Amino acid sequence: MNAWNKLKIVLEMIKFEHSIFALPFAYLGAILGSLEVRGEFPSWAEMGWVTLAMVAARSAAMSLNRLIDRHIDAKNPRTKNRAIPAGLVSTTFVWGFVIVSFALLFLSAYQLNMLAVYLLPVAVFFLWFYSYTKRFTWTCHFFLGIATALGPLGGWVATTAQIDGVSLILFATVALWIGGFDVIYACQDVEFDRKEKIHSIPARFGIRKALVISSLMHVGTAAGLIALLLLTNLGIWFGIGTAIALGVLIYEHAIVSADDLSRLNTAFFTMNGVLSVVVFAFMLLDVWL
Repeated sequence: MNAWNKLKIVLEMIKFEHSIFALPFAYLGAILGSLEVRGEFPSWAEMGWVTLAMVAARSAAMSLNRLIDRHIDAKNPRTKNRAIPAGLVSTTFVWGFVIVSFALLFLSAYQLNMLAVYLLPVAVFFLWFYSYTKRFTWTCHFFLGIATALGPLGGWVATTAQIDGVSLILFATVALWIGGFDVIYACQDVEFDRKEKIHSIPARFGIRKALVISSLMHVGTAAGLIALLLLTNLGIWFGIGTAIALGVLIYEHAIVSADDLSRLNTAFFTMNGVLSVVVFAFMLLDVWL
């Protein structure tokens, strides 16, 4: 198999196309931060480097997750056909992909500002460490949320070269959003997790309580979006976007229950992507109009 075919397998393995759902909040952080701190839109060059940094970071994190979890994936009926446990691509090739991804992340940070470079080791640590947390703590979902929320915080740092209270609210909002969805997603593996002694909120507390905890985390997400509306120069259009986002969150929880997880993928992937795009789109409408 040539390198191009191996690369296509890796890109499919990490669902590279889902990078588009991870970008909106990074863009929101970059644009909102620039407007709040500098009073202007970021340059096209800055947005280009933010895009490359976000895609590279997600690619590295997803690949690391598949590498670190390959032995667990091989045991799980739901994941045993993933590329690495199925033998479709070697770990050596995937490690090479991870190294290239981190190199592109470093290049992007260097092109933006030195604070982004100085904070890079922290980002890399969380992108690597969160995959191990399920081995020893049911709080692993929060670590995933933190790792993902570094995207919008990184976007803010990219265009402002600083961290302030509003950027931390954005960080916490996204961390609770992603962590809450990861709790829902983990419900489908609760029996396997208990058997293999893998830690998660559903495995620790049961599916019904896990869904309640996820709901509470998403109440935190809603509070964070409202706080951003109140503490920044955003106005009515962002308020409308926030209201739509809250409706999406309510709908996602309405279609998943302890007795019926059949629509879980719709909640986790489709509506998850819709929410990030909606919030970003209405933020843009607000600052343009």
